[in-house]
Amino acid sequence: SGLVMPTTHPRGNAVRANQAGLRLTPRQLFQHQTIAALAAVAGTAAVIEAEQGGVSGDAPLTPIQRWFFASQKTDLHHFNQSVLLEVKPGVDAARLKDVMQHLLAHHDVLRLRFRRDETGWRQTHGDASEAVSFERIDLSGLIPEEQTANIEANAEDLQRSLDLSDGPIVRAAFFDLGQATPGRLLLVIHHLAVDGVSWRILLEDLHRGYEHLARGEAITLAPKTTSFKRWAERLSDYARSEELRQELPYWLGMKHAGLKRLPVDAAGPNTVESARTIEVSLDPAETRALLQEVPRAYRADMNAALLSALAESCGSWAGGDALLVDLEGHGREEIFDDVDVSRTVGWFTTVYPVLLEVTGTRGAGEGLLDVKEQLRSVPNKGVGYGVMKFLGADAEVADGLESLPAAEILFNYFGQLDQVLTESPLFTPARERGGATQSARQEREHLLEINTSVAGGQLRIGWTYSANVHNRETIERLAAAFTGALRALIQDSRSVESALYTPSDFPLAGLDRSQLVRLTRGMGQVDDIYTLSPVQQGMYFHSLYAGTGAYVEQTSGALRGEVSTIAADEIIVCTGFRPNLDMLNEVRLHGDRAHALEPFEHPRQP
Repeated sequence: SGLVMPTTHPRGNAVRANQAGLRLTPRQLFQHQTIAALAAVAGTAAVIEAEQGGVSGDAPLTPIQRWFFASQKTDLHHFNQSVLLEVKPGVDAARLKDVMQHLLAHHDVLRLRFRRDETGWRQTHGDASEAVSFERIDLSGLIPEEQTANIEANAEDLQRSLDLSDGPIVRAAFFDLGQATPGRLLLVIHHLAVDGVSWRILLEDLHRGYEHLARGEAITLAPKTTSFKRWAERLSDYARSEELRQELPYWLGMKHAGLKRLPVDAAGPNTVESARTIEVSLDPAETRALLQEVPRAYRADMNAALLSALAESCGSWAGGDALLVDLEGHGREEIFDDVDVSRTVGWFTTVYPVLLEVTGTRGAGEGLLDVKEQLRSVPNKGVGYGVMKFLGADAEVADGLESLPAAEILFNYFGQLDQVLTESPLFTPARERGGATQSARQEREHLLEINTSVAGGQLRIGWTYSANVHNRETIERLAAAFTGALRALIQDSRSVESALYTPSDFPLAGLDRSQLVRLTRGMGQVDDIYTLSPVQQGMYFHSLYAGTGAYVEQTSGALRGEVSTIAADEIIVCTGFRPNLDMLNEVRLHGDRAHALEPFEHPRQP
């Protein structure tokens, strides 16, 4: 019952759990990380019904789609995401085409069309019977070097061939390299209709659909979740809500007094054509430490650890006492009770500003604790920022957000990517280049784009910059400083004897950092802290006067099994009571035995 469940892909794990009838949400998978804990909440998630037929008609643009049309002025059709896969020998191209046809009908967003009229850009769904754009390219008669050149040349052409107004916005090509040679499958989708989470869904469906056809069965995919159209409609309603408006002071109140622009080496145009990428990495042992040891020491996730290293490395380079970063998130936050987008394909991404304090005087661990608190203070993981800025009807609010300084750094942590394709015996990533996903003529929004992920057991960090603005040596120094800051954080975490907590770890306690340090010193893992209930306060107060025997109950009996297991199942058995430093009584839940709690001295009676 104590088996720890992996939470690398909680959204994907929730989808699979729901397919098995367990009814679990991604949030529950984050909160309950043992089999026993998940078993206790399985089946409690609300059942959200979704339309299973084809979606048609217009759909409102989402904030990220509106950002695209507002920021991109050139070659709008060439702003894609794609994957190039190696396909095991013997895979039938005709079956792949049939599966792609099924995916086009099942995932409605893949049939979107975009047109501009006097009111602006609009999106509408094409017919569910639309034919998929799939071609088979026979390269079996060429030598390997010529095959590679032809794959890459065709990929470049396919990347430039999408059509927003008339379609298609999805194209697939199968490269036949010979009967005994693995083929290649290129999938190109315009970014307006897809994101990173969507690719996990699509690749899983592609594999499942092909297996069904190979067995002579009809394709049966998991039921649809809430449509992208419905999500966009709910966001439009949310933009006018009083609940969202309450976030406005947070976004307008971000202090930028100590903010400085990033240093540059030249003043050339920041175009896609000039973009270059430097990749650095941590070794597997360092990556494991960052994933396991650092969270145990600081109760902070990977995103916080990476951003604290970014504040340390880029902050000292930029100068000033703050670093403004646009943080990219998956955007599928659970803000609506009647919406489930866990298996919905579309572009849900959120981009929102985070102002990181740069101190430069404290250790790496202290810096991480500060960043952790800043990130947790962001309302609903930043969803509301884009909704207010791009969907709100209040022009004054939109102007206020627009007037804020623009971040020059974009940061994204994609998570652990090892599992995306490892579950499919049919497909693996191909070694050839899949073509340019963006037009070389487009302007880049940020000076630096930092994309991080864990692949092959290693943390990989890509630094994308413009050669017209920064020298390669400058970015290499930044990348080295970043990995150095991560290694310093790992080293600091190994000197932490017991976990270091911050106020956001225990939101019900109302304690500041110094109080938490004094209250939890030497106590091991603490699960939660909160104030006594009114009845408990009365009982505790009365016990101070009536003596230690008051309110003590005793039951005798024979116990069978492990006492520790019984204690784990009943959390109140593992609960300790301590007065806090200001005489406001607290309950502390921890994973140790109750007798391991430090004794405290009762206040003297008057």
